[in-house]
Amino acid sequence: MAGQFEPLPGGGATAALDEVEISILRSLAVQLLELVGPGETPAEGEDPLAALFAEGPSEPPSDPALARLFPDAYGEESPEHSAEFRRFTENDLRTRKREDALAMVRTLDEAKPSDVTLSAEDSRHWLGALNDLRLTIGTRLEVTDDEDDRGLYRLPDEDPRKPMVMAYLWLGALQETLIETLMP
Repeated sequence: MAGQFEPLPGGGATAALDEVEISILRSLAVQLLELVGPGETPAEGEDPLAALFAEGPSEPPSDPALARLFPDAYGEESPEHSAEFRRFTENDLRTRKREDALAMVRTLDEAKPSDVTLSAEDSRHWLGALNDLRLTIGTRLEVTDDEDDRGLYRLPDEDPRKPMVMAYLWLGALQETLIETLMP
Protein backbone atom coordinates (compact mmCIF):
# COMPACT_ATOMS: atom_id res chain seq x y z
CA MET A 1 0.00 0.00 0.00
CA ALA A 2 1.45 3.39 -1.01
CA GLY A 3 2.76 5.59 1.78
CA GLN A 4 2.60 2.86 4.41
CA PHE A 5 5.26 0.54 5.71
CA GLU A 6 4.90 -3.19 5.33
CA PRO A 7 7.04 -5.82 7.05
CA LEU A 8 9.85 -7.62 5.26
CA PRO A 9 10.65 -11.26 5.90
CA GLY A 10 13.46 -11.49 8.44
CA GLY A 11 12.87 -7.99 9.84
CA GLY A 12 12.85 -4.53 8.41
CA ALA A 13 10.19 -2.76 6.43
CA THR A 14 9.40 -1.38 3.01
CA ALA A 15 7.22 1.45 1.76
CA ALA A 16 6.22 2.70 -1.65
CA LEU A 17 7.01 6.43 -1.52
CA ASP A 18 7.04 8.65 -4.57
CA GLU A 19 9.71 11.24 -5.40
CA VAL A 20 7.76 14.07 -3.75
CA GLU A 21 7.29 12.09 -0.51
CA ILE A 22 10.97 11.15 -0.48
CA SER A 23 11.93 14.78 -1.05
CA ILE A 24 9.65 16.01 1.75
CA LEU A 25 10.94 13.42 4.23
CA ARG A 26 14.54 14.22 3.33
CA SER A 27 13.96 17.95 3.71
CA LEU A 28 12.29 17.47 7.10
CA ALA A 29 15.13 15.22 8.31
CA VAL A 30 17.73 17.79 7.22
CA GLN A 31 15.79 20.53 9.03
CA LEU A 32 15.75 18.32 12.13
CA LEU A 33 19.53 17.94 11.87
CA GLU A 34 19.88 21.72 11.67
CA LEU A 35 17.59 22.18 14.68
CA VAL A 36 19.40 19.62 16.84
CA GLY A 37 22.75 21.11 15.85
CA PRO A 38 26.13 19.76 14.87
CA GLY A 39 27.92 17.24 17.00
CA GLU A 40 30.84 18.22 19.15
CA THR A 41 34.11 17.14 17.59
CA PRO A 42 37.37 17.18 19.49
CA ALA A 43 39.82 19.87 18.45
CA GLU A 44 42.87 18.68 16.56
CA GLY A 45 45.23 16.96 18.96
CA GLU A 46 42.58 16.73 21.69
CA ASP A 47 41.81 13.36 23.25
CA PRO A 48 38.62 11.94 21.62
CA LEU A 49 37.90 10.01 24.82
CA ALA A 50 37.72 13.27 26.74
CA ALA A 51 34.98 14.44 24.36
CA LEU A 52 32.92 11.40 25.35
CA PHE A 53 32.90 12.59 28.94
CA ALA A 54 32.31 16.26 28.18
CA GLU A 55 29.51 17.80 30.16
CA GLY A 56 26.52 19.19 28.36
CA PRO A 57 24.33 22.21 29.05
CA SER A 58 22.51 22.52 32.34
CA GLU A 59 19.85 24.98 31.16
CA PRO A 60 16.86 23.89 29.07
CA PRO A 61 16.76 25.15 25.48
CA SER A 62 14.87 28.38 24.87
CA ASP A 63 13.35 27.11 21.59
CA PRO A 64 10.06 25.35 22.48
CA ALA A 65 10.68 22.59 19.91
CA LEU A 66 14.13 21.85 21.35
CA ALA A 67 12.68 21.99 24.85
CA ARG A 68 10.19 19.32 23.73
CA LEU A 69 12.96 17.18 22.23
CA PHE A 70 15.14 17.64 25.33
CA PRO A 71 12.66 17.95 28.21
CA ASP A 72 13.53 18.42 31.87
CA ALA A 73 13.83 15.05 33.58
CA TYR A 74 12.38 16.21 36.89
CA GLY A 75 10.16 19.07 35.78
CA GLU A 76 9.58 22.21 37.76
CA GLU A 77 9.60 20.35 41.09
CA SER A 78 13.35 19.94 41.09
CA PRO A 79 15.16 22.32 38.70
CA GLU A 80 18.56 21.55 40.26
CA HIS A 81 18.13 17.80 39.63
CA SER A 82 16.91 18.49 36.10
CA ALA A 83 19.98 20.65 35.44
CA GLU A 84 22.31 17.96 36.75
CA PHE A 85 20.59 15.24 34.73
CA ARG A 86 20.65 17.39 31.57
CA ARG A 87 24.35 18.14 32.04
CA PHE A 88 25.21 14.44 31.85
CA THR A 89 22.66 13.20 29.29
CA GLU A 90 21.83 15.88 26.71
CA ASN A 91 24.96 15.43 24.59
CA ASP A 92 24.25 11.71 24.19
CA LEU A 93 20.60 12.37 23.44
CA ARG A 94 21.54 14.93 20.77
CA THR A 95 23.96 12.42 19.25
CA ARG A 96 21.25 9.77 19.05
CA LYS A 97 18.78 12.19 17.47
CA ARG A 98 21.40 13.19 14.88
CA GLU A 99 22.16 9.52 14.14
CA ASP A 100 18.45 8.79 13.65
CA ALA A 101 17.95 11.75 11.28
CA LEU A 102 21.17 10.96 9.39
CA ALA A 103 20.08 7.34 8.94
CA MET A 104 16.82 8.61 7.45
CA VAL A 105 18.65 10.97 5.07
CA ARG A 106 21.07 8.23 3.96
CA THR A 107 18.27 5.75 3.33
CA LEU A 108 16.32 8.31 1.32
CA ASP A 109 19.43 9.22 -0.70
CA GLU A 110 19.76 5.55 -1.69
CA ALA A 111 16.03 4.97 -2.24
CA LYS A 112 14.32 4.64 -5.55
CA PRO A 113 10.76 5.93 -5.84
CA SER A 114 8.26 3.25 -4.85
CA ASP A 115 10.97 1.31 -3.01
CA VAL A 116 12.14 2.59 0.37
CA THR A 117 13.56 -0.43 2.18
CA LEU A 118 14.70 -0.40 5.79
CA SER A 119 16.70 -2.97 7.69
CA ALA A 120 15.62 -3.74 11.25
CA GLU A 121 18.27 -1.29 12.52
CA ASP A 122 17.22 1.38 10.01
CA SER A 123 13.63 0.90 11.16
CA ARG A 124 14.60 1.78 14.74
CA HIS A 125 16.45 4.90 13.53
CA TRP A 126 13.45 5.89 11.42
CA LEU A 127 11.10 5.47 14.37
CA GLY A 128 13.28 7.85 16.37
CA ALA A 129 13.47 10.38 13.55
CA LEU A 130 9.74 10.20 12.78
CA ASN A 131 8.97 10.70 16.46
CA ASP A 132 11.32 13.69 16.70
CA LEU A 133 9.83 15.23 13.55
CA ARG A 134 6.29 14.83 14.89
CA LEU A 135 7.27 16.30 18.27
CA THR A 136 8.90 19.27 16.56
CA ILE A 137 6.02 19.96 14.18
CA GLY A 138 3.46 19.34 16.92
CA THR A 139 5.23 21.91 19.09
CA ARG A 140 5.25 24.44 16.26
CA LEU A 141 1.52 23.78 15.78
CA GLU A 142 1.00 24.10 19.56
CA VAL A 143 -0.50 20.61 19.85
CA THR A 144 -0.67 19.75 23.53
CA ASP A 145 -3.18 16.88 23.69
CA ASP A 146 -5.42 14.63 21.59
CA GLU A 147 -8.11 17.30 21.38
CA ASP A 148 -5.66 19.67 19.68
CA ASP A 149 -4.65 16.85 17.33
CA ARG A 150 -8.27 16.21 16.28
CA GLY A 151 -8.82 19.92 15.66
CA LEU A 152 -6.13 19.82 13.00
CA TYR A 153 -8.40 17.76 10.76
CA ARG A 154 -10.88 20.64 10.55
CA LEU A 155 -8.54 23.41 9.40
CA PRO A 156 -9.73 25.17 6.25
CA ASP A 157 -7.53 24.76 3.20
CA GLU A 158 -6.57 28.45 3.21
CA ASP A 159 -5.11 28.22 6.75
CA PRO A 160 -1.33 28.81 6.44
CA ARG A 161 -0.71 25.95 8.91
CA LYS A 162 -2.39 23.43 6.60
CA PRO A 163 0.82 22.15 4.89
CA MET A 164 2.49 21.64 8.27
CA VAL A 165 -0.63 19.88 9.55
CA MET A 166 -0.65 17.58 6.53
CA ALA A 167 3.01 16.72 7.16
CA TYR A 168 2.30 16.11 10.87
CA LEU A 169 -0.59 13.75 10.12
CA TRP A 170 1.30 11.94 7.35
CA LEU A 171 4.34 11.42 9.59
CA GLY A 172 2.01 9.98 12.22
CA ALA A 173 0.60 7.49 9.72
CA LEU A 174 4.11 6.49 8.60
CA GLN A 175 5.19 6.09 12.22
CA GLU A 176 2.14 3.97 13.06
CA THR A 177 2.62 1.60 10.13
CA LEU A 178 6.35 1.30 10.86
CA ILE A 179 5.58 0.38 14.48
CA GLU A 180 3.14 -2.26 13.24
CA THR A 181 5.84 -3.84 11.05
CA LEU A 182 8.09 -4.29 14.09
CA MET A 183 5.46 -5.96 16.27
CA PRO A 184 5.59 -9.76 16.46
